[in-house]
Amino acid sequence: MTHWDVHHLPRADGKTFLVTGGNAGIGYFVAEQLAGSGATVLLGSRNATKAETAMASIRSRVPDARLGHLRLDLSDLSSLESSVDSLEIERLDAVVCNAGVLLEDQPRRETAEGLELTFATNHLGHFVLAHQLMPLLEAAEAGRVVTTGSFVGKSAELDLDDLQSERDYQPKRTYARSKLAQMLFAFELDRRLRAAGSTVLSVVDHPGGALDSLTPARPVHPAPGGRKFPAGLLLQGKEAGAWPAVRAVLDPAVRGGEMFGPRVFGLRGEPRREPVRGKLADTALAARLWAASVGLTGIGVTR
Repeated sequence: MTHWDVHHLPRADGKTFLVTGGNAGIGYFVAEQLAGSGATVLLGSRNATKAETAMASIRSRVPDARLGHLRLDLSDLSSLESSVDSLEIERLDAVVCNAGVLLEDQPRRETAEGLELTFATNHLGHFVLAHQLMPLLEAAEAGRVVTTGSFVGKSAELDLDDLQSERDYQPKRTYARSKLAQMLFAFELDRRLRAAGSTVLSVVDHPGGALDSLTPARPVHPAPGGRKFPAGLLLQGKEAGAWPAVRAVLDPAVRGGEMFGPRVFGLRGEPRREPVRGKLADTALAARLWAASVGLTGIGVTR
């Protein structure tokens, strides 16, 4: 395989990518970098004003960027079908399932549909979105579902009897569980796509340790403050945290069921393929989570 250079990406002219949560954080930098490849990049965001600010920021760095906004509220599962129906495209080459919430120091909250907010937004919203997008992904030559997991998700323990965190809600633990669920879903999705003979691939990425204080300034991200040392020796900013997702979208050598993360201890550096092991390779756990997700949402994903 040729060396992957994060600063010299392959061209993707004529392709269309959707980045959920593309208006801020790591999702913004994924969108900015993908825009530099010549693709059309759609920013999935609930807030049109924030999406416009993000698109203006991207255009200031990529003057010929082809951008659009898709109103997307992953916490409102019933709205996702109409959001996808509003897309005026014939195919979608990749969706980056990046958006997520971490409700630190807040009590447990539920969506209008009665689902715990973090799990519903991070996992179930993307579960439903992938189902709604599948016809557009299958219309592409080789569509990709790229799911952004988390380093903390690798060490989480998923309680299939309490996916809604009703018994003992702890915000950070609930977040970690939702990210583990996303990664398990992505690997199970690829197994099901392969079994169905689909051309769509499902790939996982994670950003390692991506800190605001190490992130370059953008209009959607204020200039970082505070000391960067010694965190900069082990961690990185969100611009670099976007690299694994961008590689998962653009690298022609990527295969379904693979995972990409930062090179150095999985925390920082250029993106590389990582082994899939432990809980992430537990096919029985993933199948049980899939069945539970179908039960909570009422839909499957592959058609």
